[in-house]
Amino acid sequence: MNDVIRLKLKELPIDSGVYLMRDKAGAIIYVGKAKNLKNRVRSYFNSSPKAEKVLAMVAKVEDFDYLITRTEEEALVLENNLIKVHKPFYNILLKDDKLYPFLRIDVSKDFPRVEIIRRLKADNARYFGPYMVGISAQELLKLIHSAFPIRECGLNMDKIPKNHRPCLNAHIGRCLAPCAGSVTREEYHRVVRDVMAFLKGNDKTIRDNLEKKMEEASEAMQYEQAMRYRDALASLDKMIRRQIASLPKDFNLDVFGVASGGDGMAVATVIVRGGKMVGGEKFAIRDAGLDLADTLSSFINRYYDSGIVADEVVSAVDLPDAVALSSILSEKKGEKVLVSTPKAGVRRQLCDIAMKNAMEYLSRSTKELSRKERMTTGACRHLAEILSLNSTLDRIECFDISHTGGVDKVSSMVVFTKGEKDAKMYRTFRIKTVEGNNDFACMKETLSRRFERLKEGKDASFGKRPDLLVIDGGIGQVRYAMEAMTEAGENIPMIGLAEREEIIVLPSGEEIFLPKSGFALRLLIRIRDEAHRFAITFHRKLRGKRSVKSMLLEVEGLGEKRVTALHKAFGSLEELSNASVEEIARVKGIPFPVAEKVAAFFAAEKAKK
Repeated sequence: MNDVIRLKLKELPIDSGVYLMRDKAGAIIYVGKAKNLKNRVRSYFNSSPKAEKVLAMVAKVEDFDYLITRTEEEALVLENNLIKVHKPFYNILLKDDKLYPFLRIDVSKDFPRVEIIRRLKADNARYFGPYMVGISAQELLKLIHSAFPIRECGLNMDKIPKNHRPCLNAHIGRCLAPCAGSVTREEYHRVVRDVMAFLKGNDKTIRDNLEKKMEEASEAMQYEQAMRYRDALASLDKMIRRQIASLPKDFNLDVFGVASGGDGMAVATVIVRGGKMVGGEKFAIRDAGLDLADTLSSFINRYYDSGIVADEVVSAVDLPDAVALSSILSEKKGEKVLVSTPKAGVRRQLCDIAMKNAMEYLSRSTKELSRKERMTTGACRHLAEILSLNSTLDRIECFDISHTGGVDKVSSMVVFTKGEKDAKMYRTFRIKTVEGNNDFACMKETLSRRFERLKEGKDASFGKRPDLLVIDGGIGQVRYAMEAMTEAGENIPMIGLAEREEIIVLPSGEEIFLPKSGFALRLLIRIRDEAHRFAITFHRKLRGKRSVKSMLLEVEGLGEKRVTALHKAFGSLEELSNASVEEIARVKGIPFPVAEKVAAFFAAEKAKK
C-alpha cells in the first residue's frame, strides 16, 4: 500500500457509492459498489484473508477514486454503467454472442403470427422464453400450429387483395385464413389468447384440441394426419414432464447459483418458464469482489441488461442488496419482481441444482481458464521476466512491412492487450518517403510516424504508450527502428523476431533462444503472424486498386483525376464495367465522348473473355 492510498483510506466517507481501482498507468482495473464506502474499500487493504483473485488485483492497485450515491440502488446502476464503459479487467464481463430463441407474438397486429426470434425489441409484442436445452423453440412452434389454427405465413396482411386465395393450411383446417377474410379480428385474437395461455403453462386447451383433431382424423381414415397429432401429443407430454408441480403453471422463475475457488468463479442458472424447467446457462467469470454475494448481485444486474426479466429471481446465497436489486429489476420489467433466497421447499431444491451446476462448471472451466491465462497474461509475465522488464506487458505492438518488389509499400501495426488480439487498435501505414526495395528504411519511417502520433495523443490507438515493441525481422530492422525511437526521444523496450528460426533479437545484437513449446515464444509468434497477415491484406487491397487505375489509364481521355472520380462514383471495377454510357457520363468531369470510350473499352474486354 502506497502513501496515496493510505491517505485516501482515512478520508473515505461512510456513504453508499462506487469505487474505481486504478493501476500505475491510471487505467481502471476494477469497479465495485458499496453500501458503506469506508468499510468496503478499507477491507481490500487490511490483513484479513482474501481470495487469490482479490490479492492479484490489489497488488496492481496504485490509486483509487470513488463516487458517492444517494442510495444503494443508485450504486448498483452506476456500477453497471461504469463496467460497460471501462470494461475493467477484474470485473465480470458477460458475452452476448450466445443468443437463445424466444417466441414473439405482436398482439398489436390484427392477425399476428408466432415467430421465433433471437433479439428482443422494445416494442408492444409479447415475448416468451428463452428456450434452451430440453425444450426446442422449433418443436414448440410446430406444436402450436398443430393445435391452434393461426397463420404460419409471413404475408403482409395490410396489402392482401380482396380476392386473395388462401393456402393449403386453410383447406386442411390448420389456419383460419385471415388473408381471405374468413375470420374477424376478435375471433382470431381469441385463438391467440389460447396460444399465449399455453405458453404461460396452461396445457389443458392444447391437449383437448390435439385429442379432438386426432379422433376426427382417425374417424375420417386420415391415418397419417392422426399420427401427426399423436406425435404432437407425445411432444406435449414430454414438456409436461418438466412441469414443477409445486409452482404455479403460469410462473416464470430464474434461479442463480454461484461457486468460487482459487482465482476462478462460476455462475449457473436454472430457467423456469410457464412452470417448466426449460434449461439453464453456465458462466465462467472473472471478478475481484470480496464475497460471493456481492459478485452474484452485480452479475444478476448485468444479466438482465438484455432479455426478459423473470417474475421472480431466486438466489442460492443471501444478497445484502436484494431490496435495491428488486427495485432495479422491477423497473426493467415494468412490474414488481421479487428477489428471494429460499431456505426450504421447491425453490431451495432448484437453488441446490444451480449450485451443483456452478461447482461442476467451475472445476471444468478452471482448467480452461488456467490454460488461457498461461497463453495470454501468463505468457506476457514470462516474457517480461525473460527480457528483465519491470512490466506485465499489458500492451504489445508489432510492426511488419509488405510490398511487391518495392511497389505499393505498406506497413502494419497490430496490438495485443493482455496477451489477446485487440483488433480495434490495429493501424496501417502507406510508406511515403522510401524509394525502391528497402525494408530497413520502411521500418524506420513506420516507427517515426508511430512516435509522432504518440506525441500528438489524438488517436485512440496511437495515443497509448506500448509496454513492448516487436519488430518483424532481424537486427537490421531493429536497429533502424531504434534510430527512429532515439530521434523521437522515446525509450520503450524493443525486440525483433527473426522469422526463420524464431530467435528474439535485442537492439544490442544479443540473441535469445526460447523453447518452441513455451508460451512466451508462442505469444510472440502469434503477434508476428498477425502483423504479417494484416500488412499483406492492406498491401493486396492497394495493389488491387492500382491495377484498376492502370487498366483505366489505357482508355483515351482518362487521366489520374478522371480515373479517381470514376472509382469514387462506382466503388469497383465490376460496377463500372456494368454501367451504361449515360451513367458514366453523369460522373462529374467525365464528358460524354469519354464515357462512350470507357463503355466501349469494357465491351471489348468482355468480348475477349
